[in-house]
Amino acid sequence: RKGGCRDCLNGIVNAEKRGKRQVLVRPNSKVIIKFLQVMQKHGYIGDLEIIDDHRAGKVVIDLVGRLNKCGVISPRFDVTLDGIEQLASNILPSRQFGHLVLTTPYGIMDHE
Repeated sequence: RKGGCRDCLNGIVNAEKRGKRQVLVRPNSKVIIKFLQVMQKHGYIGDLEIIDDHRAGKVVIDLVGRLNKCGVISPRFDVTLDGIEQLASNILPSRQFGHLVLTTPYGIMDHE
């Protein structure tokens, strides 16, 4: 099963649409944790509780009701440093709205 990040984000969006306060996401990975921490930093989700079950792990996420949509762009595109601004304007709905989170070999970063 590929796309652990996609499963995670779809679970969050679906729970948010149904008005849930919490969502349990599994399996867990370092990339997913870092991604959720970026979302938390921008105030889209509340607390994260990481459950280590000595397997793939689980995360319990507190929802705050601020999320409209989040998703994974697949296939993964190569983006140059000067192409990030263009990519953000193509994907995001408006200039002052939304965040683009990129995975790089040096970690996870925001488009700002």
